[in-house]
Amino acid sequence: MASPPSALSEIQDVAVRAEDSESGVYMRFMRSHKCYDIVPTSSKLVVFDTTLQVKKAFFALVANGVRAAPLWESKKQSFVELYLQETFKPLVNISPDASLFDAVYSLIKNKIHRLPVIDPISGNALYILTHKRILKFLQLFMSDMPKPAFMKQNLDELGIGTYHNIAFIHPDTPIIKALNIFVERRVSALPVVDESGKVVDIYSKFDVINLAAEKTYNNLDITVTQALQHRSQYFEGVVKCSKLEILETIVDRIVRAEVHRLVVVNEADSIVGIISLSDILQALVLTPAGQKAIGLGLGFQQLLL
Repeated sequence: MASPPSALSEIQDVAVRAEDSESGVYMRFMRSHKCYDIVPTSSKLVVFDTTLQVKKAFFALVANGVRAAPLWESKKQSFVELYLQETFKPLVNISPDASLFDAVYSLIKNKIHRLPVIDPISGNALYILTHKRILKFLQLFMSDMPKPAFMKQNLDELGIGTYHNIAFIHPDTPIIKALNIFVERRVSALPVVDESGKVVDIYSKFDVINLAAEKTYNNLDITVTQALQHRSQYFEGVVKCSKLEILETIVDRIVRAEVHRLVVVNEADSIVGIISLSDILQALVLTPAGQKAIGLGLGFQQLLL
């Protein structure tokens, strides 16, 4: 007996059956390219054994200029994910022969920021796919493709981004409090807002690594401002945008700045919301597929559950 189709295969089938349309141009581009196409001919991939001390792992990340490394479990002879309960689970990964559409779907569905590309035959990790890398690859070819009408719509019209209950901190917020917010709110960055409500900086999870590099991790009572003085050359900067700017401008800005998110501000430079790379890829690639699925009675949000 044949197994029931997966959510991903259903949405792919819907996309294939749906008539070609301008809105699905980026979705079709992603479906026609493999993950292997995005892997550079030469790249650095750092792998940690699960027995490595966390302190040494921090130093290794900084020394190699990387944000993350796959974990190798020697006993199981496989890559794993480590959870707070100190349990190991199979690592979410993708084959180099899978499509970039599959990669985008997996990143967003699993709510992860990094997707290792692992050779299914050798078991070797080849590369780590990120939202940033995929969007940059897509933008390289955008000028050669028809431009969907939604690219000329602004964020307010499209409803892209998060605009409610935004987590933020102040310059004098203790680092320990910022770390707690990262865990409790499950966010990867916190805008830094001054007394007047103006966005003046941003503190990301990656900045925490610099505490280890500067050996200041034993003093978590220091303020965000003091901690940011230890920021390394890898600081992305706080890049802003307005809800009235069109998606085309937003994509260009976030790719050029090589950041993971834009802080949406108003005329007074006060925080209004956050738009992430995940939000953008959802709008460019998955939402068009979802619109077609909804038209056939296969709601995209249901497929994601």
